[in-house]
Amino acid sequence: MGMLSDEEHASVVPARLAGSPTPVPTQVVSSDEFLPIPQTERQKKVEARMNALADDYGKANGLPRRRFFQTAAGMATAFVAMNEVYGPLYGASPAEAKSVDLAQARASALSDQFVMDVHTHFLRDDTRLEGFVRGREAVGKAGWNPTLVDKPQTIDDLKYPNWFKEIYLDSDTKVALISGSASEDPRDWFLTNEMKAEAREKVNKAAGSRRCLSHAIFTPGYDGWMDEVDKCIATLKPDSWKGYTVGDNTNKDLARHPWRMDDEKLVYPFYEKMLKAGQDIVCVHKGLYPPSTAQRWPHLTQYATVDDVGKAAKDWPQIRFVIYHSAFRWTGGAGANAKDGYAQFEQTGRVEWTSDLADIPAKYGISNVYADLGQIFAQTTVTEPRLCAALMGMLIKGMGVDHVVWGTDAVWTGAPQWQIEALRRLEIPEDMQKKFGFTPLGPADGPVKRAIFGENSAKMYKYEIKKAAWRDDRFAAIKSDYERAGREPSNLRYGFVTPT
Repeated sequence: MGMLSDEEHASVVPARLAGSPTPVPTQVVSSDEFLPIPQTERQKKVEARMNALADDYGKANGLPRRRFFQTAAGMATAFVAMNEVYGPLYGASPAEAKSVDLAQARASALSDQFVMDVHTHFLRDDTRLEGFVRGREAVGKAGWNPTLVDKPQTIDDLKYPNWFKEIYLDSDTKVALISGSASEDPRDWFLTNEMKAEAREKVNKAAGSRRCLSHAIFTPGYDGWMDEVDKCIATLKPDSWKGYTVGDNTNKDLARHPWRMDDEKLVYPFYEKMLKAGQDIVCVHKGLYPPSTAQRWPHLTQYATVDDVGKAAKDWPQIRFVIYHSAFRWTGGAGANAKDGYAQFEQTGRVEWTSDLADIPAKYGISNVYADLGQIFAQTTVTEPRLCAALMGMLIKGMGVDHVVWGTDAVWTGAPQWQIEALRRLEIPEDMQKKFGFTPLGPADGPVKRAIFGENSAKMYKYEIKKAAWRDDRFAAIKSDYERAGREPSNLRYGFVTPT
């Protein structure tokens, strides 16, 4: 079950079984939505260097490699290794990596930074997405996690309790939005709209403050879809809406209802209805559609592009349209990956379809389109960091720094702290700044990164950062106790990788 075929499933292994549990992944992890590329030669070098440095630095601090990797110094070590292989893209020094105390001081100074993740997932308790179950079974059989060896296997790591731990305890995320994915088969929705709303209520009640937001999924063309919209407006009151223009993104073979954002007959009545209800944020999944995927489902390719974004945004200036994944195409798939995306950028200065998205504000004279970084940042950071820097540069240049929002697509790739650290440390190389007119990202707590991490989304979702209670609510107390007891992030990734 899921988007990988049985043959493709046979070619991958659970991410937990591949490589070391490094603070930053060293190869692409698939969430059962695409075929991950094999680990590249440079990624192998990065992993080897991370492990070697961790052995040396860990020994100097009296810690074994695994425990050292769970510290702030272990995180810094990962970026030192990446700089050695990819060039000086990340602000990390050997001095910080060698000292647990020095690295922790930096981490503590940044821990209060407001991070609002508008793109997170977990799976329902009765999910039948069996690919994840098979991954857990393999972990138990291999003996990697002793607690799984004699235990009936489930996919609990992709469900609410672990989502809560990895978002609110193992990362600096302060507010998270629960998203989801629909399917023509009701059993394969990640979460129903009711489940997302219930989880939001559960989190906020437990926290005693507004720590969680939730989407409602809208499905143009599905039977009774506008009735579902009416019900959500009346009873669930979603913080924003989410749609997939390819229709069924989980089971593309079943997709019978792809749609365009600028379909005046089908979709515009929905926009009108939500605006009348006082709601004005529409999030749309775009991209993640390499040539290998287009070859399998060519009839859906046209719906994965951003060709329909400009007109819809111009016709509906009252709506904020957030394009998830920034329409980045080059993910996973045989013969298509971030390396291909970087080659395209080097040759043309553009990356399909992200460059097309970045062109929309100027082309259409609009300012109501936003770019989400979910998956796009995670995958390019671990595969082709210079491409990651280029994507950040082009999005900020074209969309405006106030129109780029932080999303991680967690928990597919584990706790999002490594992504947070990557953006805090990333800088666009000077040669790239000069050649393409990109502006610097600046320091970890500077205005550019503050805007992306949370200020932009807070403004969009009317979240008053200074007045909100996230600094002293029950979650803040729980996290303080957790860290005093000695936090132990798992550094695990959930999903699949291609073995080498």
